[in-house]
Amino acid sequence: MTKHKAIVVGAGIGGLTAAAALRRAGLDVEIYERATELKAAGSGLSVMSNAIAALDSAGLDLGLARRGQTLESYHVRTARGRLIREFPFPSIIGRLGVPSVLITRSALQQALLEATEGIPMALGATAEDFTVDGATQKVRVRFADGREALGDVLIGADGFNSAVRRRLVGPEDSRDSGYVCWLALTPFSHPRFTKGSVTHYWGSGQRFGLVDMGGGLLYWWGTKNMPAARSHDWKGGKADVARAFEGWADEVRRAIEVTPEEAILAVPSRDRRFLERWGRGPVTLLGDAAHPMLTSLGQGSGMAIEDAVVLARHLRGATDLPHALRRYEDERRERTRGMVAASRSISDFEQSENPIRRPVRDAYFRFMPERKLTRTLESSLTFPVADGAARDQADKEETHAH
Repeated sequence: MTKHKAIVVGAGIGGLTAAAALRRAGLDVEIYERATELKAAGSGLSVMSNAIAALDSAGLDLGLARRGQTLESYHVRTARGRLIREFPFPSIIGRLGVPSVLITRSALQQALLEATEGIPMALGATAEDFTVDGATQKVRVRFADGREALGDVLIGADGFNSAVRRRLVGPEDSRDSGYVCWLALTPFSHPRFTKGSVTHYWGSGQRFGLVDMGGGLLYWWGTKNMPAARSHDWKGGKADVARAFEGWADEVRRAIEVTPEEAILAVPSRDRRFLERWGRGPVTLLGDAAHPMLTSLGQGSGMAIEDAVVLARHLRGATDLPHALRRYEDERRERTRGMVAASRSISDFEQSENPIRRPVRDAYFRFMPERKLTRTLESSLTFPVADGAARDQADKEETHAH
């Protein structure tokens, strides 16, 4: 039986996970990446329990707990450091039996590159167009340098500015969040910076986060409200960041102080309108190409990983590939729609500058019943693998019945 070939455009977290999962599902895979070298940005992220459970379900053990730092505590504080709420992540994670890992992008990328070793990867390959042969349903991808790739399915995992998405739905506007994000990795120690800790600080139109990457390495991020024209082309430096957080908790000011200027990245925070249809024929999207979201939930990488695993599950043994892709999209649509909406809602709430709304924001989280908070957090930390597997089984039974 001839193996189906999957063309994966994009070698980010979603694309590499998809490639590894698709190979395990029995497909031949080729990866095409527009960058001329694979270099992860100098920042960190969280691979939460839902994403690790997804990887486990696909038989992908990336050893993330030894490459990063498992999450052990999660606190939200005021700008000056007063506790607003300790979030019950550790108890939820313990109940789920799957860790959440705080890890640098470069360490996660390295783990995924090891998992995709042996899969052909072309760098400097900028996708420009694709066509589908009406008779064979094979898809041909054309790249800017003139090369072409032919496969049975095309997976657009090419991020926020996805060429595959643009070819599917045409040009689109992004939705700005109203603030800039500053990101940095730096060696750091402080009495209030403890092992496995995530701490968020909320001010007026500003937030700051301290995240332990393990081994004495801090990932920090800060936000500040400003017009899109400034946030998309921010020209400031370290001194401007330090001024933005004058008077904040000592550990916040110290984190900025010890960070080399060149280690600070400034990125706009934005998403897009939610896309109801992610593909057609033998073409689909995943991760940021399908559903870019703001960073407030820390689930961008998690949703891309979940997408990749569910996609591979639907393509395993499939004979009607377009049907398998539509079923993948159907399974993922509501999960990702909820995450995109929640990320934007929380972002708007937490970034509030309104002097009346700010105390309401803090009080809302301070006094939210523990049961309600736990239920909300647990739903995002749980990979809905059982539902997907049950639907697969029902489909197989229906097919046999016919």
